[in-house]
Amino acid sequence: MRLSKTYMLLFIILLTLQGCSVKYSFTGTNINYELVKTFSVDNFFNDSGGGPANMEQRFTEAIKEYYQRNTQLELVRSNGDLQFSGAISRYTLTPQAAVSSGDPNLPDRAGLMRLTIAIEVDYVNTTNEEESAKRTFSFFKDYDPRTTTLLDVENDLVEDIFEVIIQDIFTATVANW
Repeated sequence: MRLSKTYMLLFIILLTLQGCSVKYSFTGTNINYELVKTFSVDNFFNDSGGGPANMEQRFTEAIKEYYQRNTQLELVRSNGDLQFSGAISRYTLTPQAAVSSGDPNLPDRAGLMRLTIAIEVDYVNTTNEEESAKRTFSFFKDYDPRTTTLLDVENDLVEDIFEVIIQDIFTATVANW
């Protein structure tokens, strides 16, 4: 009997909230879908001078897919209510930990290599200009060059880095955390 009262109370609360104008999305967005209906993503450019040949296309498509999957916004070719453009500004490999070669005649080498990618994003919100911004997002991943080559892991590293950067862009633009 106690369980059914709990369900009844929960049901009443849900009905009450449904009638209110409070809008909540489980993706954490605070988009007013009455004002903001579309988004557009210009092709991002690779100004870094490095990375796989199709890296900018992969990023452009990944950000489109993420917003389509996590919002109710419609993707349009240009002039969306929310507009994204920019460039991959940095693609760098840096050694992170030196490892002794064990041979005094050979130089020490890197035990870990770090791939860092930075992306400059120009975000325009046509319904609320105060939210528009230009910002750089970056992230890195490490790999062990003693057990693998960059060519073997580059696609996975780029994909993992893009995933984090796109989540950061999403949070900064439509989640407003």
